[in-house]
Amino acid sequence: MGLFARLFGKSVDEHAEVRPLWHAIVALARTPRWYSELGLADNVPGRFDAVALVMALVLLRMEREPDLASKSILLTELFVTDMDAQLRETGLGDMVVGKHVSKLMGALGGRMDAMRSALAGTEPMQPVLERNMTLIEGANAAGLAAEMRALADLLDTCDATGLLAGKIAP
Repeated sequence: MGLFARLFGKSVDEHAEVRPLWHAIVALARTPRWYSELGLADNVPGRFDAVALVMALVLLRMEREPDLASKSILLTELFVTDMDAQLRETGLGDMVVGKHVSKLMGALGGRMDAMRSALAGTEPMQPVLERNMTLIEGANAAGLAAEMRALADLLDTCDATGLLAGKIAP
């Protein structure tokens, strides 16, 4: 019965509770103004940087609240699943996808550390972004820094239920 249940039974989405938040993160990372006015590069590295930056801010918010900390694991799993799928879509095979995903996870961890410092005031936000983001020449890094600070402040106002539901738009 176990085999038939697995094959023909209803599948349970372990990530259902955080999936709306993941979609909100991706939507925020695609904010047109960040690319058109603030100078975030509109290419694959720039778009990854935007997703990783928003993801880092959300994870930092989640780690400060015990009820959300455990959910951050599920959210990170969605990030990994999506990055894996994106890499495969570009034509990378099984032999190298894992290495690339590991590098992307390292980049996310680096963004989290950098943003943790910037949000704590240990380091100014603008240089952190200039070092960690793919920007075009003449980018408005100060404007991007203000935007990220505002996003972090907005995330701080979200309650746990609203955040998991992806309700983080101003």
